[in-house]
Amino acid sequence: MRLFLASIPLEDTRVVVVGGGEPALAKLRLFLGSPARLSWFAPELDASALEIPRTAPEPQRHEPSAADLDGARLVFIALPDLDQVRRIAALARAAGAQVNVVDQPALSDFQTPALIDRDEVVVGIATGGSAPILARDIRSRIEAVLPEGLAEVARMARELRDTVKSSVPDFLARRRFWERAFRGPAADLAAAGRTAEARREMLRLLNRAAPEAGVVHIVGAGPGDPELLTLKALRALQDADVIIHDRLVPDAVLDRARRDARRLYVGKTRGDHSVPQDQIEQLMIEEARAGHRVVRLKGGDPFIFGRGGEELAAVRAAGIPVFVVPGVTAALACAASAGIPLTHRDHAQAVTFVTAQAKPGGTDADWARLGGPNHTLAIYMGTDRAAETACALIAAGRAGSTPVAVVENGSRPDERILHGRLDGLAALVRGANLTGPALLFVGETAAFSLAQDAVEVAA
Repeated sequence: MRLFLASIPLEDTRVVVVGGGEPALAKLRLFLGSPARLSWFAPELDASALEIPRTAPEPQRHEPSAADLDGARLVFIALPDLDQVRRIAALARAAGAQVNVVDQPALSDFQTPALIDRDEVVVGIATGGSAPILARDIRSRIEAVLPEGLAEVARMARELRDTVKSSVPDFLARRRFWERAFRGPAADLAAAGRTAEARREMLRLLNRAAPEAGVVHIVGAGPGDPELLTLKALRALQDADVIIHDRLVPDAVLDRARRDARRLYVGKTRGDHSVPQDQIEQLMIEEARAGHRVVRLKGGDPFIFGRGGEELAAVRAAGIPVFVVPGVTAALACAASAGIPLTHRDHAQAVTFVTAQAKPGGTDADWARLGGPNHTLAIYMGTDRAAETACALIAAGRAGSTPVAVVENGSRPDERILHGRLDGLAALVRGANLTGPALLFVGETAAFSLAQDAVEVAA
């Protein structure tokens, strides 16, 4: 280890920034929301050329003296004159402060790391001043996977720390308690801003006889491209003990999950449910009651023709904490991947997501209302009923020449895009020998495509 990162409490700590340019302002901004006592000396300040934060301290328009630096813990210097820098740095060190000279590692006692600031949780990435841009890039990647509510989790832990220490005096038992707390529903509730519920769950865990509570996350896996997973979905997968997934979730997405998580396949295809829906819901409940973090992983978005609402209601009725993580739904992903705008000022002022497969005994879509012009239809589960759908739309007034597109395996490496006309939709689907999930698009915008190898089929 060539560097050691130490954390310095900022309560009642005096921080001094010296300089009147943007580099000095960058250091000021680091501390504006902190409890530090902040002083700013700007002997050559040009206020008209800078956007000074409203909460910044009043700048002192002179070089700091020894008295000005008395009691300072950290001093940041951003001045172009190196003789002036050395003079101020010597005064700061004589006052007992640590000195950072911006962009001058050799003149500094420490370097400022690239920081991820979540208030109660701060992450630093340092390269010893040799590669600050690399540190910033690493910071951006880490920041993207840290939940915004992390500070609430840490704040709650701080508030309960003494209570936990007195209730669980054994060090190892206390460590196990915090592991359970930070990996279970309490942390999820705190991160979601449900502080009172999170606190109750933390206190419940203090009763060591209490069984560990499970939690369910109903997660949209998106259309299949693992890079289209949301950051929240990725975090849920990496924390899961059990993953209950469908046929439409590819291995490329499952590979992003925690390696030792149990994977339970409940694959469903149209008209062939290998595990009935009520049994899937019961499985989710049983696994959560066993104290597991359960991810119900569904293709696309769980609330767009994914029966996520039914599963949410079932888990809630069982009294189990449940969270929903939306996914990129297939219509959006397939259209974008194929270069099909779902709306367009010249061609479509509305878009409707509709399923061609009604619930057994249910009511079919009202094609008469959906047959108007200037309207894009994204039709789920429509390949088996392509002929009936086309006939219904034409009967409702949609022109037979209306462009259509079929996107199979949208966003995946084996994606296929086929173009045609509404009056030839049945032939287009029949001749395509589709084997993967496919969406139908009907409307003028369906003629658009970014694909170079799209197949054109005449009526």
